[in-house]
Amino acid sequence: MDYKEGDIVRVVKEGREYTGIVMPSRTDKIVLKLKSGYNVGLSLDGTKVELLERAPQPPKPARREHPHRPGLPSISILSTGGTIASRVDYRTGAVSSQFTADDILDAIPELEEMANFKGRVLSMIFSEDMEASTWQSLARAAYEEIKNGADGVIVTHGTDTMGYTAAALSFMIRTPVPIVLVGAQRSSDRPSSDNAMNMLCAAEVAKSDIAGVTVVMHGATSDDYCYVHRGTKVRKLHTSMRTAFQSVNVPPIAKVDYATRKITPITGYTKRGEQELKLMDNMEARCALVKFYPGMSPDIIEYYMEKGYRGIVLEGTGLGHVSTKWIPVIKKATDAGMVFVMASQCMNGRICDRVYSTGIDLLKAGVVEGEDMLPETALVKLMWALGQARDAEEAKRMMKTVYAGEIEWRSTI
Repeated sequence: MDYKEGDIVRVVKEGREYTGIVMPSRTDKIVLKLKSGYNVGLSLDGTKVELLERAPQPPKPARREHPHRPGLPSISILSTGGTIASRVDYRTGAVSSQFTADDILDAIPELEEMANFKGRVLSMIFSEDMEASTWQSLARAAYEEIKNGADGVIVTHGTDTMGYTAAALSFMIRTPVPIVLVGAQRSSDRPSSDNAMNMLCAAEVAKSDIAGVTVVMHGATSDDYCYVHRGTKVRKLHTSMRTAFQSVNVPPIAKVDYATRKITPITGYTKRGEQELKLMDNMEARCALVKFYPGMSPDIIEYYMEKGYRGIVLEGTGLGHVSTKWIPVIKKATDAGMVFVMASQCMNGRICDRVYSTGIDLLKAGVVEGEDMLPETALVKLMWALGQARDAEEAKRMMKTVYAGEIEWRSTI
C-alpha cells in the first residue's frame, strides 16, 4: 500500500475508523499513533487504508568541515549504532540509529579540540542485533585502524550488549593503544542525555596510556565523572540509570573527571605500547549460555547436542551447581566432545565446585570452573577459545588461562 512511516492515514476496519501517524512495525500489522497519544495495531486483512498526508522530509543539516589539526593525536571512531547514535522522531515516537561519526563531531564540537577524528560506519543497529560475525567485523576494523596509525579507537555501541562486545574485542585483539567502547542510556536529543559527557570522557581515555579494551560510561548520577571499566569485567546493572555500568569483582581501572578531563588511575592496567598489535578473530558461534533454575530439565543439553553446539556456559547457582539429574547428561555431552564451563548466577564471588558433592561430580563429568568470570564473558571467551583451539582439551586449558584480565585469582570484592 502507498504509505510509509510518518505518513498520516485513515484506516477503516470492521466499520470503525482510525486516523493517525504510521509507526514502525515489524509485524504484518499497521501501527498508528492516534491523536490521543496511544498506539493501535490493526491487521491489514479486510482493511482500507487512505493516505491523508505525507510525512514531511526533514531538512538536511549543513555539514561542518572538520579540518586536520597538527599536533593532535589521531582517533578513529567506529560507529555501530545504539542509543548514543540515535535520535527520537517526536512526531512518530520512533527511535532510530542514524548518527555517523561526522554527526557526532557536529553534535559535540569540543571533541575537535582533543584529537583529529575520522570515522567509519560499520553498522547502524541496536545492540541486541549483534552476533559473532559482527564482533569479528568490528575486531578487524579496529585492527586495521590501529595498523594504519590510529593512536586510539572509539567504538560507539548500544548499551544492552556492550559488555559482550567489549569481552569479544578483548580476546580477539592484542592492542598497543586504547580501544574504548562508549554508549548512552538516553538519546542525544533528550535533556538528560549522557552521550556528550560519555563521549568526551571516552575520547580522553582514547588519547591516554590506558591500552587494551575498556568501557567508559557515567560513574555518578550527576555529570561529575565517568569510570573506565575493563572490557572483560563490566556489566550493565540497571535498565535505565546513567550509572548502569559497573565493574564486577574488581574496581574500575580509572576515573575521568568531566570538568577537568583528568584521569585518576584506580587499579593497574596495560600501558600504551606494552604489547604488540595482534588479531585473533576466529570464533565458534555454536555456543550457548544456559541459566539453570530449580526443576529445569536436562533435555536442553540434549537439544544443543542434537543441534551440533560445541560449547555451553552453565550459569549455575551459588558456587556453581545444577541439579544432580543433569550430571549424567553433561558427562554424555563432554564424552562427545562438548566443552562445559561453569559460571555463577551470583553477582560477586567465584566458582568453587570442590565444596559440595554435586560440584565434585560436575568436575568429574568434565565441567571447567569459570572462576570469577561473568557468565557473558565466559560465553564469549568459550566461543573464542573453541575458534582458536585444535580440540576440546586445548579449549578447556585456554578457559583456565588469563588473556585479558577476565580472571582474578584472588577475590577482593
